[in-house]
Amino acid sequence: MLTTGFRLGPYEIVSPLGAGGMGEVYRARDTRLDREVAVKVLAAGLAASADFRQRFEREAKAISSLNHAHICALFDVGHQDGVDYLVMELLEGETLAERLKRGALPVEQVQKVGVQIAEALDQAHRQGLVHRDLKPGNIMLTPAGAKLMDFGLAKPNPAAQGGEARTLMPTKTGPLTAEGTLLGTYQYMAPEQVEGKEADARSDIFALGAVLYEMATGKRAFEGRSQISVMASILEKDPQPMSELQPMTPPGLERLIRSCLAKDPANRFQSARDVALQLQWIGEAGSAAGAPAVVVARRKSRERFSWALSSLLFLAAAALGIGFLLRAPKAESPVRFQFVLPEGMSVVQAPRISPDGKNLAFCAAGADGKSQIWIRPLAALDPRSVPGTEGATFRPFWAPDSRHIGFIAEGKLKKVDISGAPPQTICDAPTGADGSWGKDGEILFDGQASDPIRRVPASGGIPQEAVKGEEGTSVGWPYFLPDGRHFLYFEFGGAKSQGHVMVGSLDTKEKPKRLLDADSLCEYAPSGQLLYVREGTLVAQPFSASSLRVTGEPVPIAEQMGATSNGLADFSVSSDGVLVYRPGASNEDRLVWVDRSGKEIAEVGKPAGYGTTALSPDDTRLAVSIRDQRSGKSNIWVSDLSRSVTSRLTFDSGNDGEPIWSPDGSRIVFDSDRKGVQSLFVKAASGTGPTAELWSCGDELFPNDWSRDGRFLAVNRLTAKTSVDIWILPMDGKSQPFAFVAGQFTEVLPVFSPDGRYLAYMSNETGRFEIYVQRFPGPGGKWQVSANGGIEPHWSADGKTVYFRSLDGKIMAAPVETGPAFSAGVPVALFTAQTLPGPRRNDFLVTRDGQRFLLLSPVGKEGIAPMVVILNWPSTLKG
Repeated sequence: MLTTGFRLGPYEIVSPLGAGGMGEVYRARDTRLDREVAVKVLAAGLAASADFRQRFEREAKAISSLNHAHICALFDVGHQDGVDYLVMELLEGETLAERLKRGALPVEQVQKVGVQIAEALDQAHRQGLVHRDLKPGNIMLTPAGAKLMDFGLAKPNPAAQGGEARTLMPTKTGPLTAEGTLLGTYQYMAPEQVEGKEADARSDIFALGAVLYEMATGKRAFEGRSQISVMASILEKDPQPMSELQPMTPPGLERLIRSCLAKDPANRFQSARDVALQLQWIGEAGSAAGAPAVVVARRKSRERFSWALSSLLFLAAAALGIGFLLRAPKAESPVRFQFVLPEGMSVVQAPRISPDGKNLAFCAAGADGKSQIWIRPLAALDPRSVPGTEGATFRPFWAPDSRHIGFIAEGKLKKVDISGAPPQTICDAPTGADGSWGKDGEILFDGQASDPIRRVPASGGIPQEAVKGEEGTSVGWPYFLPDGRHFLYFEFGGAKSQGHVMVGSLDTKEKPKRLLDADSLCEYAPSGQLLYVREGTLVAQPFSASSLRVTGEPVPIAEQMGATSNGLADFSVSSDGVLVYRPGASNEDRLVWVDRSGKEIAEVGKPAGYGTTALSPDDTRLAVSIRDQRSGKSNIWVSDLSRSVTSRLTFDSGNDGEPIWSPDGSRIVFDSDRKGVQSLFVKAASGTGPTAELWSCGDELFPNDWSRDGRFLAVNRLTAKTSVDIWILPMDGKSQPFAFVAGQFTEVLPVFSPDGRYLAYMSNETGRFEIYVQRFPGPGGKWQVSANGGIEPHWSADGKTVYFRSLDGKIMAAPVETGPAFSAGVPVALFTAQTLPGPRRNDFLVTRDGQRFLLLSPVGKEGIAPMVVILNWPSTLKG
């Protein structure tokens, strides 16, 4: 807070005026021109935030480009001693929000203020700016007329600029934490903003319609007792007819406002200028604009009188029944909407909704490539990062209080208060573990492969075993039931390769119980259902949490739901009826040849459920895992690229993936869960002969490359202690596997240099994935090849180039020297690839001559499906 007399350049602070948007506002005196001005200062607590600074600068640029009688004028911009400030016109009067506390405005004033604000919006839209936060609190009523303020959310209008505008979180008009408090800004958001879609000038027109409605009636067009109910109202409901609230409302004004509030932007006025002209016509036309509804009603009153009199006794007799019906609670209908991640944020898996249904938590990497936890309030439009959670790469889990989150980072189980307190370490835990937080303060978390599910107090302590799988099976995805003693978990692997939902107990004397067959983890909804995925469909099955028994048949909720071989699925349910899930963007992907400029040359086969790919050493054949759309299981196929003929290599009922060619092209190594935990197998590329097991150790194993001399296989191994490491399997049949890179970080996708003297791989040791090269088999140095993040390395056939994918999707080529000493040059971008999101093995392949690239590309533009939110989802089971 600045004190009286404090100087910012020539501006002397007189007194505080309040806090608005993201800044504090002061009355000040311009000592040069001897006039009073308003100074907006970026709040001290936000000055260190790059996002808020950018928004502050955006407001300055937005206002400076506008010159209109009904837009607050910007005089100056400055920075002094770490303080950023704007100098604006000092407006005397009151905000429209303050005026509305005294009730509705006269129709003449509604029309007059409406014209002025519509003209101000028209000026902004013509300059290519969309306000996106129009509300009564941003309109000042002065003796000179209405003034539009606070362009802190203004963004270029795509219709005017040809660019793309993405919605941002609106500013808040008051406390949002009190139970039952009505919300401010959210009542003025257009449906497309609620859904996270692009906002344009028509979104401002919707907000203008909501403001006009409130001015004319004294009541907000869209209300609710929570953020979610407000959003549902905007998406699904129409405002109460104005004539019912203000009988003297001119029909012409009501029609105009109804048009502004159309759900579909195409059905609204298409420009603010048109709104201004219509309002002017209504003001000038008087009675020609249409008589108020009450007058029309009086003309017909005599005609209705006799009918009303004869019906009076009937109405009186039915009064009790009708009154009961009017008072009976109306069953809430489900409301569906969806949102996508902001541009520049990489893929997330399995987001989790808070128990109170207000916030979504997930791990994702921002534009800087560093992974951490993000919180996305359902009633907001942008997620925010949680400080101190850097290094978290898997899905976090909520505490019952909806304020704390548990997560795994750097080999530790931690907890954090989402309000901003620093995280606290609870105990050691393997990277990639999942957890559940019970009502009595106990946390369950799983591990790798054959690890048991463990329990530990949320306050910290030594983990103890809670439950383990039967021989040959794995357990994971714990989920506490309401009593805080029993929990659901998923058991998978073993001879039958069918997963099961189990129920366990913190009382070790109580034996685990099998509930049902499933393909995924399972969550319990307090409305009395188990939710899980089976054969590509998310289902809800009645369940008694008290007797621990399934009490009915499953009901489908959503289709095209995938599940990994170990049971991970993208859905989450809250305690108050909110369901969040993400289906696959497409069940099929494309294999596409492109040249070094990224130009598409040809497509390989038809779109299918492709997994990982591998080109044969002579580039004539392609090995690829393909997912069966019905069973969800994957097998290995081999395609003869010259003849366009594809043959199936494996026929097991389990999941087979990650094919790797032998140097002579005669054999293929792959991983499979056919015997429980993912292990390594080898089979002749011709498909003849038996399948032989190469390596099984109890940890999950994934092959990645075979050295050109045939002596070594580079493998990723998921271990309980050190996360994902690089191991080497000697192929002589005698020597034991050994660790090459093992530690607390994630090191994946190792590939041998053509001469076998180096190994390239990706690691997140800096907080984001980068490409490294290390001497093999060692000892020797390690060199970083990428500069600003990189994933999925490949060597050129001559060993002089390392190709990789940048974090923003570009295919990069880094020149390297491998002898006698290693050195790397500056990577060069070749083209932007439309590949599947996230780091995966061989989403792109390079031919031996380096002239063609084979991309695994999503069908359509979007590689990531939007997250779908259903409010009051249990009502979908009633229809």
